[in-house]
Amino acid sequence: MIRGNATRLLALVLFAIPIWKVSAGGFRLASQDAFATARGEAFAATANNASAVYYNPAGITQLQGTDIRSGLYGIYLDPTFQPPDSAPNSGKTYSIGKHYNFIPQFFFAHTFGSSPISAGVGVYAPYGGNMDWPQDTGFRAVGTKSALKYVRVNPVIAFKVAPNFSIGGGVMVDYGKIDLEAGIRSSTQPLTNFFRLKGDGWDVGYNLGALWQPVKQISLGATFRSATAITMSGHTEEEDWPLVKTMQEPRAQAGFAFPLVATVGISYRPTEKWNLEFDADYTDWGCLGTVTIHQSKPPPPFLPNTDLAFDWQPSWMYEFGVTRYFDGGWHVSGGYVYSENSVPNAYYTPLVADMARHFFSVGAGRDGKRFDFDVAGQLGYGPTHTVTGSKAPSLSGQFTGETADGKYHFMSYGLLVTAGMHF
Repeated sequence: MIRGNATRLLALVLFAIPIWKVSAGGFRLASQDAFATARGEAFAATANNASAVYYNPAGITQLQGTDIRSGLYGIYLDPTFQPPDSAPNSGKTYSIGKHYNFIPQFFFAHTFGSSPISAGVGVYAPYGGNMDWPQDTGFRAVGTKSALKYVRVNPVIAFKVAPNFSIGGGVMVDYGKIDLEAGIRSSTQPLTNFFRLKGDGWDVGYNLGALWQPVKQISLGATFRSATAITMSGHTEEEDWPLVKTMQEPRAQAGFAFPLVATVGISYRPTEKWNLEFDADYTDWGCLGTVTIHQSKPPPPFLPNTDLAFDWQPSWMYEFGVTRYFDGGWHVSGGYVYSENSVPNAYYTPLVADMARHFFSVGAGRDGKRFDFDVAGQLGYGPTHTVTGSKAPSLSGQFTGETADGKYHFMSYGLLVTAGMHF
């Protein structure tokens, strides 16, 4: 009964939240707090509010009493695609169907009086995706729609081992829900055809962190989040008229791996008015190789097992941020992130449409005795990424001769607002 209630609660949260990957390779979501985002996500060596549960759990030992932070990330995304010059539809520019998305976060942290022990919990979305392309792009058999909804509940505990050194860690309880769709042939006309996977599942992982301030002007931080693997159990939806005249829904499941993430950072504080930080963030997307969809009694000509080739590669994000503090608790910040591409051209998928990206951010906020707030604006830009020599991820898709070859562009505009209370 307890598990069922928890499932319904998380499902309610999921369906209220359209989630999209926004600032990292693959479909990782890196922005979880307005103050950290304004600093270009360079926060692992600062980690001085409740969102440290995500950025570096050791950082919650810096807080006094109870600290609560909750935010909403609104973003407009505009990835576009242009077919190769040799394609019949060359000269057209395609865009996705939905541009706006909103992602909330919640963090809580508490230090037990003069005790060296602190505890906290976060509820946030570390991954997500939502892509819906038109049917005439030329890559219909590669993929037309994808949606990944992902929620993590992350309780942590931290210990102040010494006045200038803390460690922390916790459990990550993850729930994921996926919906993937592709065409079986290159066109919906004159015969209806599609293949869709729908499923959801759970997994458990862990995160760790350390924070060390050897001298007043310098702080060093490191954090690690384990890999997770969710078996998405549900069904497939298949129609291939006239061979399969009505939609069939055989039971199915597929295992999706989500990467380990490791971050190291250094914060330099020449005076109490300034904080400069640089972080290097590694995401091991090499864990996502070939995914096999296992089906129970699919209708002919569909096979019981369908392989989807991803063969993604590890990637880095390099993050730099600076904050200037003023009297009265006010502060302003600026930041920059360079995010490497995780999706190779060999099995490039427009359902993620990843590429090397640059993110610029600015923000401002105020820390009060009881309440605080931060607002951050973010601009994302991906230079033209030209894909050649790609193949469809599935064998059936390769029979159509369609590929994801072409030119991809990316722009995004984000606004993140976070409010906090401490007592």
